[in-house]
Parts: sequence; structure tokens; C-alpha cells
Amino acid sequence: MKSLLLCTVAWAALIATAPVLPAQNLAGDEALSKTLIPGEDWELVAGGYQFTDALCADAAGSLYFTDVARGTNVIRVTPGGHIGSFLGDAKGVSGLKFGPDGRLYACQGPARRVIAIDVNSGTITVLATNVQPNDLVVSRAGNIYITETGKKQVTLITTQGVVRAVAQGINAPNGISLSPDQGTLAVSEYNGTNVWAFRVDADGGLSHGDRYMTLRAPADKPHVANGDGMTTDTQGRWYVTSAVGIQVFDATGRHSGVIARPQNKQVVSVAFAGPGLNYLHVACGDRIYRRKTQATGALFFLPAKQQ
Repeated sequence: MKSLLLCTVAWAALIATAPVLPAQNLAGDEALSKTLIPGEDWELVAGGYQFTDALCADAAGSLYFTDVARGTNVIRVTPGGHIGSFLGDAKGVSGLKFGPDGRLYACQGPARRVIAIDVNSGTITVLATNVQPNDLVVSRAGNIYITETGKKQVTLITTQGVVRAVAQGINAPNGISLSPDQGTLAVSEYNGTNVWAFRVDADGGLSHGDRYMTLRAPADKPHVANGDGMTTDTQGRWYVTSAVGIQVFDATGRHSGVIARPQNKQVVSVAFAGPGLNYLHVACGDRIYRRKTQATGALFFLPAKQQ
């Protein structure tokens, strides 16, 4: 009994002299509380479309998107909120990204091609044909990675124009994004629950691919999460649209949480844009929404020192 009392006294003394530690982030190292802002909710940016998709941003924070089902134009929303047609002759575009050369790169699935658009002249250059592009990302080195959902593969288009498969066997690959340092490429599964990650090699190829993140799926379809469009912020967090909302993962692949959809329609594309690139934008059915966050979007076409 005496020894127990001595131990109790010693333990109390240890607690009394221990340093006071700051509150822990019990929900995980990169919980949604570190991304979202209390009181900030979704706000409507643009509406009246049929099926919005292909969100991306430029360095000034302007947002670009398409109305895949009905429109032929690339639409731009400036940081000040002005909405207007940016480029014509872009029918069937389901993926858009700027490249380091200032051109806008696009997936045209119905035409089975990938194109580059000169934003000053509107001149279109065909980069690859006989492909089945769904979405794409362009590295600062100028390499283009496209998801070919039907072929279950990721295809690389090099700056020399070489087209080759660099990852295969993914269950309906759809969304695609890069880590801020561009050393890792991630791909979401539309017909599964995985987000795959690959090492980006010096020649632009991909290696060491594995299932890296697990998407939550609806209760009635527990094995199909409909992983779709993706984006990344400057802290390395991954944002993946899905059947249950926008799912967020930290840089290590741990699930941070799910951001609810702004309306009860499919969310297919996501991008940071707006003032300071601090607004998370989504394509949700016939509308574009945004919400202000604590995060800043990563733009892969910029030099590393500008990220």
C-alpha cells in the first residue's frame, strides 16, 4: 500500500511539472478543419448549363470549364466574377489544363484526340489521335498524362510527340493529378474505390504504382466510389470528386474527410481558382460552385519556385 501511495505521489508530481502542450489535431494531421473555413459554404458561380466539366485555372486565378453535353466553347470566369466565352470549337472537351508554354491542353473524347490550343490565336494543334482521353494533367516539363478509361490505362504524350502507355490495369482510370513537387502522379478509379499513386521517372514514365488512397463509396454500392476529377493543393492534399462528395486525403494518403456536394447532382471536376487560388470550385451537374478555403491550389505549369 505504501509503495502504491509513493507511486501515486510521484506520478502526480510528474504531471505537475510536465510542459503544457498545444491542443492536438485529433482528427488527423490534415483534417478538414485545416482546409475548410467555419461559416463558409458553397456559393453559385455559374448555371444554366447541361453538364459542366473540365475545370482548371490560370496563374491569375481565372477558372475555365466546358459544357460537355451541349456546348462547344471553353468558358472563363475571371477572379472578379465575369463569365464569358473564352474559346470556340472545343466540342466534347472533358479535360483542360494549361501547359508551361501557355497553351491550353484539352481532351476531346468524341474526336479521339488530344489537342493544344493557342489562347491568343485560337489555333488548334493535334497532339495525339486514336486515343480515348478522359482527363489529363500537364507537368512543368511539358509531359502530358491522359487517362484512357476504356483502355484501363494512363498514356503519356512526351514533348517529342511520343505516345505510349505508362500504367495499365487500373479499374476505369478517370481523374488525374500531380503532387506539388511533381514526383508523384495519382489516378482515381471510377469503377472501384482506389486512387493509385505512381513515381514519376526522369524520362516521364511511371513506376512503382500501387493503391495509395481508398475512397468511401455509397452504402448501396460499397465497391464503386465513382472516383472522378482530381486536384491538389500546395500542401500536397488530394481532392477527389466521387459519388459521396469531394473526398480529401493528406499527402500521406490518409483520408481527411468528405466535403458534401453543393447540390444533389454528380460532381465530376474540381479545381482551385479565384483570388489567391483559395477557392475550391466544382462542376456539379448543370452548375459551377465555389467555396473559400484555407488551402491554395497547386498549378503544375508554373516553375517550382513560383508554387
